[in-house]
Amino acid sequence: MPRPSETDGTARPAASPLDAYSPFLIGAFRLYLRWYVWRRFHAVRLSRSSVAPAHPARPLVIYCNHPSWWDPAVFVLALPRVAPGRRGFAPMAAAELERYGLFRRMGLFGIDMHAARGAAAFLRVSLTVLRHPGTCLCVTAEGAFTDPRLRPVRLRPGLAHLARACPQAVFVPAALEYGFWNESKPEALLRLGAPVSPAAGDMSVAAWQAALEAGLTDTMDCLAAESATRNAGAFTTLFGGTAGVGGIYDLWRRARAAAGGHRFEAHHEPERP
Repeated sequence: MPRPSETDGTARPAASPLDAYSPFLIGAFRLYLRWYVWRRFHAVRLSRSSVAPAHPARPLVIYCNHPSWWDPAVFVLALPRVAPGRRGFAPMAAAELERYGLFRRMGLFGIDMHAARGAAAFLRVSLTVLRHPGTCLCVTAEGAFTDPRLRPVRLRPGLAHLARACPQAVFVPAALEYGFWNESKPEALLRLGAPVSPAAGDMSVAAWQAALEAGLTDTMDCLAAESATRNAGAFTTLFGGTAGVGGIYDLWRRARAAAGGHRFEAHHEPERP
C-alpha cells in the first residue's frame, strides 16, 4: 500500500506523468487529430449501446483491444465524450516514447515491455495516476496489434495486477474496430462495455484476468455484430470525416447534379437514421 505522502499529492515520483501533463498541448493535439482523422476516415462513431462510465469520484481505467495504429488517436478524440472532465494517461513502449518525447506532455509514460522492471514500472506509475481525482488510464491491453476477430482474447497480465492493487477503480472494457461500409474511407467504431469485476467477490489476479478478458470479449463481439449491420443509426457520430469517392467519379457526379439543378451530395449512399 502507498505511504500517506504518496496519496495526498504532496509527493510524487520525479517522472510522474501528472507533472509533465500539459492541457494546452493535448488540446492543440486534439485539434490537429480532428483534421488528420477527418482526411482519412468517413466518420468516428460511438455505439449508442455503450455503457457510460459511472462513479465519477472513483478512479477510471478504460482498457481496449489493439487492432490498429489508429487506436490512440481515436481515444484522444473520444475521451472528452466518454469520460468528460478527466485527464487521459496511457503507457507507451519506452523506445517509441524516446523518439516522440513530446507525447510525455500529453499523458503518455514509457514502459519497457520486454523487462521485468517494465511490469513493476507500469504498476507503480498507473497507481500514481489513479490516486489523483479527475484522471483516466487508457490501456491497449493486448500489448500488440491483434486482429479484432481473433479468439480467445488474451490480455497482458499487468492489467489484472493493477486491478488487484487498485480494487476501488472502475475497469471499463472498450472495443475498437475499423471497417469499410458504403464509402471509400473507413469507419472508426468504438463501444464501451459494462464495468467488470470478478465473480463472487474473488479478488485474485487470476479472477481479475478472467473477468477482464471476458468483459472485453463480450464488448468486441457486440461491436462486431453492430458493425456488420452497417447501420449508422446504431452509433453516435462523434464527428464526420471525408465522404464520397473522389477523383473523376465525384467530378462526374457533381457535374450531373449541377446540370439537373440538384444539390451535390458527396455520400455514396444515404445513411440510415
